[in-house]
Amino acid sequence: MTIAKLMGAVALVTLSTPAWAEPVTINLWTVDRPGEYHYKMAEEFSAKNPDIKVNVRSVQFPDMVNELAKAMATGEAPDVTYIDNPDVALFASRKLLLDMKPMIDKSTVIKLDTIFPGPLASVSYKGGVYGVPRGANTIALYYNADLFKAAGLDPAKPPKTWDELYAAAKKLTNKDKGVYGLAFSATASEEGTFQFLPWLQMAGGDYNKVNVPGGVEALTLWKKFIDEGLASKDTLIRGQWDSTGTFNAGNAAMDISGPWELPRMSKDAKFDYRVALLPVPKEGAPRASALGEGDNVIVANSKHPKEAFKFVEYMYEQMPRAWNEFGYMPAYPVKVDKPNYPQAYEIFNESMKFARNRGPSPDWAKVSKAIQTAIQTTLTGQSSPENALAAAQKSIDGVLGK
Repeated sequence: MTIAKLMGAVALVTLSTPAWAEPVTINLWTVDRPGEYHYKMAEEFSAKNPDIKVNVRSVQFPDMVNELAKAMATGEAPDVTYIDNPDVALFASRKLLLDMKPMIDKSTVIKLDTIFPGPLASVSYKGGVYGVPRGANTIALYYNADLFKAAGLDPAKPPKTWDELYAAAKKLTNKDKGVYGLAFSATASEEGTFQFLPWLQMAGGDYNKVNVPGGVEALTLWKKFIDEGLASKDTLIRGQWDSTGTFNAGNAAMDISGPWELPRMSKDAKFDYRVALLPVPKEGAPRASALGEGDNVIVANSKHPKEAFKFVEYMYEQMPRAWNEFGYMPAYPVKVDKPNYPQAYEIFNESMKFARNRGPSPDWAKVSKAIQTAIQTTLTGQSSPENALAAAQKSIDGVLGK
């Protein structure tokens, strides 16, 4: 064979044999640590889809918004990232997130009409869908059944209304033994807003309507808990984690917190602990609970939106694993076989039906700050509940352009 014929044959083989394609790489930012949810999801997805590689980077939760904003400005943003649910509106309003609704409408995995209202609201903005919940959490009332019995209360009948909660806290408080009736968090942080909003919402208010009679009633009750020594004065500076630590140690008979506490509680609490729905203002009042956890979003300028969405779909499909493996509530109704902490799961799962989004507002941080200030000035005696909420309403109206 001549050299010319040999080279022609080589060229023919080269043209007819497809080049080996390098896998597409998508970058994921998360608040998780190695071994936790996002790392597991990335590892599993990459194993099932060898043509797509997922690189994972951890970012501290308080730094995520600023880090993302800087990365988006410099063109170094990830393809997929975790965002705390009230921050979705902030990024969506600035056209920094991909509207996934056209892709979701064609998806056989993600069905918007099955997602609980709260988680769905957290990713919705002006007709678009800018994220998919990775899971959810909410809050409920933990209570020490042993202390209930010792105080002559029936642990099978936890408080259902605010009056019953106050009466129970009063009966359960034992200053000689250092036991408070109730633990909750009223810090000047997002945790304080997170805990107060359900009370406000059950009483007829919301994030944009705080100056309502029910809001005054709720804040007045919180002040009574502090002033009468039914809750510790540390409530003003103690986050949910430390608040529940007080409950676990037996120094609070009741505690308002979420399902993320259960693994620690199961080890630390040396008593019969149970969970109940948050008490309502009065019988028949609408229920509400806080919506926590965050959403998986795709940045608007991702070079690989198709692959990124395929990854988001995979994570969404794993929702039945959320409770037992990762400690999140499912964001849509799923069957959980042999749920861990079955009594607690039943209550938190019911609470998800009433969990409401914080916002949505692109200026959520400013709205939340106004609510925190109202809580703090009231509980420290600097202002009456009426005046504190009136001032908060004025600030919020200014933020929202009313």
